[in-house]
Amino acid sequence: MAALTTAEAARPSRGGRPRDPSRDGVIRAAILRLLADVGYGALTMDAVAAEAGVGKATIYRRWRTKQDLVVDTISDLNRDEAPSPDTGSLEGDLRVIMHTLVGVVNGPTGAATLSLLSTVPRHPALAEAFEKGPLAVWRQSFEQVWENAEARGEVRPGFRSSVAAESISALMVQRWLLTHRPVDEAYADEVLQTVVMPLVRSQA
Repeated sequence: MAALTTAEAARPSRGGRPRDPSRDGVIRAAILRLLADVGYGALTMDAVAAEAGVGKATIYRRWRTKQDLVVDTISDLNRDEAPSPDTGSLEGDLRVIMHTLVGVVNGPTGAATLSLLSTVPRHPALAEAFEKGPLAVWRQSFEQVWENAEARGEVRPGFRSSVAAESISALMVQRWLLTHRPVDEAYADEVLQTVVMPLVRSQA
């Protein structure tokens, strides 16, 4: 489902009427839909306002430019959705994360991300937003999983920095980005059982 933040921390107003934080989620959802439908190049502030059902002034009070709007939206992606599971076993924790990732790539965030991939290399601000936003959030989730597994003795000290740890989500991301074949929970479970867990055990 939509992997965007529901936190409504108000940012300073840029003048005019006080900003209504309750509209942030609606506006960001509209931004993701438009990014998926028309891409970054064709996205306009007016289109966002129309898609979200708000006045243009509401958009311009939050963001001065289209880049500001998209960077802010990207920076908040997955912040509330990426889990920090502690099921009592590494396999259980990885299953939670991989199932959550399935929901993300099949939802509005996944569609918007696919649309943005060709644009990001030409816009350093967008690349930085991805790095400091969703990529950092997912790294933190995996770090917690490896820390818990290390404390339980399921992986060796330092495993979290290994190539094996880095490759856990690689097959899912490859299928999503390159083949456009379905990425569902059944596929995630197959990857976990036939590739990930045997790899982890071989490195324990």
